Amino acid sequence: MGAIANGSRPSRDVTCWLNWLLSACVAALVAVPGLAAEAPSATLSGQALLVALRDGGFVLYFRHTSTDFGQNDEQMTGYEDCARQRNLTDRGREEAKRIGADIKRLAIPVGDVLASPFCRTMETARLIFGGASATNAVRGGPARPESPERYAELRKLLSTPPPAGVNLVIVSHGNPFAAVAGPPYLAEGEAAVIRPSGSAGFVIVARVTKDGWAALAVP
Repeated sequence: MGAIANGSRPSRDVTCWLNWLLSACVAALVAVPGLAAEAPSATLSGQALLVALRDGGFVLYFRHTSTDFGQNDEQMTGYEDCARQRNLTDRGREEAKRIGADIKRLAIPVGDVLASPFCRTMETARLIFGGASATNAVRGGPARPESPERYAELRKLLSTPPPAGVNLVIVSHGNPFAAVAGPPYLAEGEAAVIRPSGSAGFVIVARVTKDGWAALAVP
């Protein structure tokens, strides 16, 4: 150390020493139990995911199924004004019905179903699960769009474990989920499977595409 401080070693030696120190620190960090090992162990897929979902305790966050991007919500007069919103296409309705049939066949227990009050999200929820409670909190709450508190209620829902033996379902939009969970953006009809951790937040353990539910039953 003293040689480095007084400049008696060439700069190449200093660089090598710093690189060695950085490598040693990274190796020590990886060796700490429960740090680096947590990321891969948090994910689930296939039958392991299905078994976990059948036990309940997760939040399933769905983005609505396929919509008509030739429409928009700019002229809507209220959430019940479906004619002036972006709505599901016929393909989106078929996607939702198929997801619902797959989830029923897989015997995944569902408790409360909360949906953004827009027509496309309410219809998606109805076609998959038979109905839903319109809930502003799952689309970002009443705060101003730029407010950091806009998604506080959604974060709380994603972090709160549901009652034993069931899974909470949220049917909403891509933007709210990206705001609280980050990329990648959910595709239309895609679902994120979330393990709530209470005050510690939540962990995304899987993403299931709109055509991916049936595959969970495949050995």
